[in-house]
Amino acid sequence: MRESDARRQDLESSSLEEGVQLLYELDREELIRIILDDAKSWLAHDGLWFQAVEQEHGMDAAIEADRKAWETFTQLEAARIMKRLGLEPGGGIPALVTCLKHRMYAKLNKQRCVEVTDNRAVFQMVDCRVQAARKRKNLPDFPCKPVGEVEYAYFAKTVDPRIETRCICCPPDDHPGEYYCAWEFTLSGKT
Repeated sequence: MRESDARRQDLESSSLEEGVQLLYELDREELIRIILDDAKSWLAHDGLWFQAVEQEHGMDAAIEADRKAWETFTQLEAARIMKRLGLEPGGGIPALVTCLKHRMYAKLNKQRCVEVTDNRAVFQMVDCRVQAARKRKNLPDFPCKPVGEVEYAYFAKTVDPRIETRCICCPPDDHPGEYYCAWEFTLSGKT
């Protein structure tokens, strides 16, 4: 019996809710549509949560709360991705590049890794839904750098504790027209 068939049989034999069982009846295209729609819903919730904190307590408090939330979430996300892919911590830059492709953001935003070697990679967020929406409304870039510094550093450290993260640019920093933010990941000799 294939592993996926065994997993499905185990899930079906347990008392799964109808919504989960329904997923097994859907074709690939419908599952992809659901994943993309769920990713959009996740991002909408993230934005609405942020706006509610901002309206109640101001921008600085909202950014600080967002930093704290991302510190935990990004580690959970990295750990779940690694588990799903069968990766152990310590996989270096190649594992990080792979994991970045599986983030929730990767389903919503255009991103790329450039200058990839065994010891270094540069990640660029080419098109960010949040920043693009602000641009359409003639608003300035959202100043996400303080959150990004936590988000990317903790994600990378979860994949491999030896990875150091440096912000190349992220709003409110100036950035080139071809991307919104860029992050450099390097593999240090530390364990």
